[in-house]
Amino acid sequence: LSSSASASAQDKQHIIVALGGNALLKRGEPLTIENQRRNIREGISSLSEVLRSNTITFVHGNGPQVGLLSLEGAAYQKQTGAIPMQLDILDAETEGSIGYMLEQEIDFALREEGRQRGIITMLSQIIVSPDDEAFNNPTKFIGPVYS
Repeated sequence: LSSSASASAQDKQHIIVALGGNALLKRGEPLTIENQRRNIREGISSLSEVLRSNTITFVHGNGPQVGLLSLEGAAYQKQTGAIPMQLDILDAETEGSIGYMLEQEIDFALREEGRQRGIITMLSQIIVSPDDEAFNNPTKFIGPVYS
C-alpha cells in the first residue's frame, strides 16, 4: 500500500451496528420479504456516510422471523404429524436469510454510489448451558404476542 492508502485504512473505524429483529419490520407490518427489504434499504440509506468511510459489522435480532417459522412448523405438524424443526435450526435459518438480505441491500446501495466492497454473512452458534437459570423464567418471546 502507498503511505496515503495505508493512512486512509488506519483512519477507518470498525463500527458495530445492531439491528433488532423488530427493526426489520415496523409495528403492525406483515412479516414479508418485501417489507423487510424495504426497511433494510431505508436503514442502509440512513447509514450511507458511515458505510462510506468505516468498516461495519451488522448484528441483528430475529425474533419475529423465528416466530414466523415456528408458526409454520406448528401448522405443518398439525397437518402432517411431522415434528417441527428445533429452535436453534430456525435461528440459524433466519440468521442466514437476514444476512443475505443485508448483503444484497448493502451491495445495491454501494453500487448506486458507484462503489464496490466485499460483503459477507457469517452465521454464529450460541451455546447456552441447559442449566442456565434464565430457562426458569423466560422473558424474551419470539413471534407474535397475543393479549
